[in-house]
Parts: sequence; C-alpha cells; structure tokens
Amino acid sequence: MRRIGLGFGLAAMAAVTAVATAQRPEAGQGDTLARPPVDAPELARLGRYPVGVQRSHSVQPGQADPLRGKDRPAIGPRELPLLIWYPAASPGRGAIYHTALSGEDGRDVAFDVPGLASPDRPVAAGRFPLVILAHGYGNTPEVLSWLGENLASKGYVVVAPAFRDPPISIRTDAVRAGPIARRPLDIAFVTAEAQARAGRHEGVFAAADPARTALIGYSMGGYGVLTVGGAPLNPAMGALSRDILTPYATVRAGELRVKNLKAIVALAPAARFGEVPIWTGKGVGAVPVPTLIVVGDHDRVVGHETVRALFMAPASAPRYLLTFAQAGHSIALTPAPPAMRQRFWDMDWFEDAVWRKDRLLPIQTHFITAFLDRYVKGETAMDAYLNGLTVQSDAGRWPGAPVGRVAQYSPGPPASTVWKGFQPGRAVGMSFEYRPAPGWR
Repeated sequence: MRRIGLGFGLAAMAAVTAVATAQRPEAGQGDTLARPPVDAPELARLGRYPVGVQRSHSVQPGQADPLRGKDRPAIGPRELPLLIWYPAASPGRGAIYHTALSGEDGRDVAFDVPGLASPDRPVAAGRFPLVILAHGYGNTPEVLSWLGENLASKGYVVVAPAFRDPPISIRTDAVRAGPIARRPLDIAFVTAEAQARAGRHEGVFAAADPARTALIGYSMGGYGVLTVGGAPLNPAMGALSRDILTPYATVRAGELRVKNLKAIVALAPAARFGEVPIWTGKGVGAVPVPTLIVVGDHDRVVGHETVRALFMAPASAPRYLLTFAQAGHSIALTPAPPAMRQRFWDMDWFEDAVWRKDRLLPIQTHFITAFLDRYVKGETAMDAYLNGLTVQSDAGRWPGAPVGRVAQYSPGPPASTVWKGFQPGRAVGMSFEYRPAPGWR
C-alpha cells in the first residue's frame, strides 16, 4: 500500500493525514457503501462514471474565531481543507481514507475508511451540478464518503469542507459557540468560493456547473445548509455564538444566502439549541427551494418532532420527509470501522441501535439521488420515486410480485403500491411524506 500526499494536517478531531491507494475489494468484502449491497433500492446503485478524489483548501481572511480571544472573538484568516469527489474520465485504484474522531476523553481515535474513488484522476468531460456536503459536529468529510463517492459516480461534483470542530466531549458554552457560529458562515463561503472557481474554470472545479448548486448537511451541517438556504436566524442565536451571528440575523442576513441554489437535503438537522429555536419568522418555510429532510423517530439528539415541524411548516417549495422507525441520530455516518468498535463512545458515533448501516445508507442514497436528479438536473421521471408513495412503507402491496426471493424492483403505481425501486420485502420500517407547493414551477 502506497501513501500519497493528498492530506492536510488538521487540528483536533478533524485530523486527516493522508489518502492511501489500494486494490479495490469486491463488493461485500470491506467495500465502501458508495457501492451498495444487492438488496439496496434501485437508485442507490453506482452511476456510469468512475470517481476521482482530490484535496484542496479555501482561505477566508478577517474571520471571527469564537474559540480564540478573551473579551471578544479573535480575528484572522480561516482555512478550510476541502475533500472533492468528482466524475472521472477513467478508473483507477480505490482509496483508503485515514481520519479520526474525538474519543470520550477528547483525544482523537484514528481509523481508516475504505473508498472507491481514485486520487487525482482526469476529470470527465462535461459540466456537472455542484454539491456542498457539510458534516456534523465533530465529524469529518471522510465519514460521509459513502454519499460523496456515490453522487460523483452519477455526475455531481461534491465539495466537502472539514470544519475542524473542537472535541464534542468538552461541553462548555464557549466551546459549543465554535460550530454554532462558524457552520453557516463556512458553508456560505465555501459554496461561493466553489462557484467562483467553477466560473473561472479552475482545476477540478472546472467540471462543476455553478448555476446548479445543491446543499447537503448532516446534524450541525443540516442546521448550516438550511440557514444559508434562506431560513432567517433567530437574533437569540447571537448569544450562543459570542455575538458572531448577531449581524447575520439582522442587517447582514443576505450575505448568508447561497446563489443559484436548486435543492437542499438535511439529514437529522439540528433545529434548536437547548431551549433556543434557531430560526425566526417563517423559519425553514422561508427556504425557497425543494427540501428533503431525513430523520429517525428515536433521534434524541435533535428530536424527531422538532425536525418533523420543519417539514410541516408552510413553504413555497416542495418538501419531503423520510423517517426511519426506531432509528436514532447516527443515521448518516459510514459503518463503524474496527478501530471504533472497542468502546461504546467510539462506536456510538457510527452505529444505530436497530438499523444496519448497509440498509440505512443505501436507502438514503436512493432517495437523495431521486431528489437531486429531479430538482437539480430536472429529470421529471424521478417524480415516480418521490411522489404518490404510500406514507407508511409497510402499507405497500404488490399483487403481481413473483413468489419467493426475487431480485426485482417494484414498478410503483398503478401495478404496485410498494415504493418504486424497492425489492419485495425491503420497503419496511419507514415513512415517506410529501408536501407539494401549489404553483411550484
């Protein structure tokens, strides 16, 4: 195995030292879940492009750092490493990502994540939609590689910033102010920077189409993408952010808004911090683009009912809500690697108490693919995977389905009310809800 110099040294739990090349394993043998198992729903499968991966970084001068400075936040340049997955012109060797998350004692626990992307491959011809992928509090981009790689294979350029959060085990208001203050600011800057680089046809960004931009965020990242998508900040957020967000809740609110935004995906998004609601006025209902929200109904971190209220808010754009019955908060990270299975704290970052990860992640990939293809690429055929589904997955019936174990996808209505694209017996334990927007174009 050969280590290659794609890594930037990162502080605290976002430490990433390298990406190493390795022979790609066969599916089911330690493979990335970017390549789904055989019982995954239809749209989870890989697209037609090989996947490339590169690292870059962005630097924004004159930024307030809530973790530095005594009387007021220190001001200085803010550097954000970027992990970029993209459609490649030719296949290469797979990747192993080396990263770390914070342990219970605040120290990093290092581990490897297998991948299928190949470092520095030539970029495929064409212009592809731009996706910004924002991780949660204390995570790193590598633990969302299952989604970044899969979307790149389907013709998306996926840019994932490393936000370098402080250890989540340090539970003080001062420390928590870091992610609260910086997440929307960082997402807004990285998106604008990626769009600008795409406009200049700069490096791998030249493959991205800045006029077709989507945002995906998990947990704290979900809060960030909904905020920059148009949800107005509650002025009370100023006190939680060492006043860094105060002007963005009033006179500078427009500076957070992402241009050319077509869609948002929020995975288990934070919607309030303690007793403080994040948004005011119409809240997430003010977001003017289609939004897909995913949550577990036993999520005790962000609260299922709190997240469901985001879906229920009146809005001018279509809303979707995918709910996993009995699932908790850890719905979006890659399966726990061996190094993170030795202690409960470490394993709890990754694994759900009820759902297998090789079910959770491909189902999310299926719906995210349908959603982005529909609202970012404009493929109206994807409506059949999103609209007209039975709310409760278990209620679906497929009268003409062959008996026994059959690798056949449900065709959807009118022949079947089993969710389109799911195999017999695999659409269970979920609900999927749709709120159309009258007059939506």
